[in-house]
Amino acid sequence: MTDGSEMDRAIVSEKPLRLTGVSLPGRPGRYDLVVADGRIADLVPSRETDGGVVTPLFADAHVHLDKTHTIARIGAEANARIECLFDAIALMEQDRANWTAADIRARAGLALEAAYRQGVGAMRTHIDWVTPEVPEAWPVLVELRKEWKDRIDLQLAALIHGDIVPEAGAAVAARVKQDGGVLGAFFYRNADIAAKVEAMFALARAHDLDLDFHVDEGLDAEADGLSLIIEAARRHGMAGRVLCGHACSLTLRSADELRRILAAGAEAGVALVLLPTTNLYLQDRANGRTPRLRGIAPLKEAREAGMAVMLASDNVRDAFYPYGDYDPLSVLRLAAPVCHLEPEDWLDSITTLPARWCASSIATPLEKAMPANFVWHAASDLGDLISRPQARRIVYRGGKPLPASNQDWRNA
Repeated sequence: MTDGSEMDRAIVSEKPLRLTGVSLPGRPGRYDLVVADGRIADLVPSRETDGGVVTPLFADAHVHLDKTHTIARIGAEANARIECLFDAIALMEQDRANWTAADIRARAGLALEAAYRQGVGAMRTHIDWVTPEVPEAWPVLVELRKEWKDRIDLQLAALIHGDIVPEAGAAVAARVKQDGGVLGAFFYRNADIAAKVEAMFALARAHDLDLDFHVDEGLDAEADGLSLIIEAARRHGMAGRVLCGHACSLTLRSADELRRILAAGAEAGVALVLLPTTNLYLQDRANGRTPRLRGIAPLKEAREAGMAVMLASDNVRDAFYPYGDYDPLSVLRLAAPVCHLEPEDWLDSITTLPARWCASSIATPLEKAMPANFVWHAASDLGDLISRPQARRIVYRGGKPLPASNQDWRNA
């Protein structure tokens, strides 16, 4: 393991800033990373070998800032045990009575602060839209997006309950367009689901909106909303504009069915985002019994088929997942053993790939002339970084580290 004092010396430099001997995952060898005028001026092969690891800023393409940091309150008030996804939904519905503008702002602000200090530069948050009326959280998060615009590129996605799409979809789409958001819905074996999916695509095309779906979030072989979404994306020519989350029921498909669905998804330009924390916590869950099924969609096969595949935090400290800290690196660390991933092959699933889907100008690649926004880690290589959750990190924005008080916030 690399000595901390040597790494400290590596990050102290006169102008221009020069980080020497750093590892850049995905590139062989070591590099000196040179920063001038807030941008990456050069990446030079280095003979030094002990400069730490530098990654791009992280991007979190699927979170729920309206629900976050409610678990302590839910646990104290409900004192209920969660046995499945629908228990979590019911508990969140009970807590919704507490969702005042001030409450949402405080909880979402805490989450954004945590993400920023972890090194997140882009984020897409879903906002529950369960009745035709604009939810309390929507204008609050519109305001927070403005307040955080120079620190986190925050996208807002309306999460419409699938069954109210015929009644409320047009008004929701108009409001989403007005506020520069993403149109989305939750579909799971809904009645007349094909017509409701088609309505979502018609609205997206009418208002020139990207789409984001929660789909097939359960272990039911009859749940196949994903295929309907893929076919609609192909017919409507929306390649690169449709993101689907969860797709847990893909784990129940035969090999031939799976190949067909994933090939169609790749051809249609539909992307997948996998949520290991929440799906591992809720899928195949029954108190008193160890789960047999993981409920995580076949991400290796999806990538092999040509689909864009990402990982994200999903729920943090709510009834759906009572833990987490808005750290995408911890999600990759979990996915490595659970999904049998090589972290170096999947680092882009929490960095550059979701950053592109979130249209981020902050979370940019580690390339010459790009903004000097990145994260330095006290580790010898990516394997060492994955092995040690406690490894120190320093977040750089515009070539400058965040203040020490921010870096040590959890120990304050």
